[in-house]
Amino acid sequence: MNRNDVIKYVKEKYNTKVEYLWLKYPKYGVLRHQNNKWYGIIMNVPKNKLGLDGNDEIDIIDLKCEVDMIGNLRMSEGYLQAYHMNKEHWISVILDGKVDKEQIKNLIDISYDLTNK
Repeated sequence: MNRNDVIKYVKEKYNTKVEYLWLKYPKYGVLRHQNNKWYGIIMNVPKNKLGLDGNDEIDIIDLKCEVDMIGNLRMSEGYLQAYHMNKEHWISVILDGKVDKEQIKNLIDISYDLTNK
């Protein structure tokens, strides 16, 4: 799943229009409920800021997640400690096609539900 797949999924399932809020970060897209609460953010981040080798940018999505799921996910390829979000409740998923598409959809759904309370 890549950035465009995520944008299409949230539009079709939740009628979410991605919001680009920052001039300095024109590719950072916020996913939020009608009550303005965020349930995700898509970002392009230099690998070295994520603890990975290299300076080239990769797309990630930060999602709220069940606390007991985060440890297990982080042990799998494609999952990282949340970038710029609460590391206990959020996780970053690399959008490079290596993480199963259905798993990412499931995590988006979980994040949507957790932040909709």
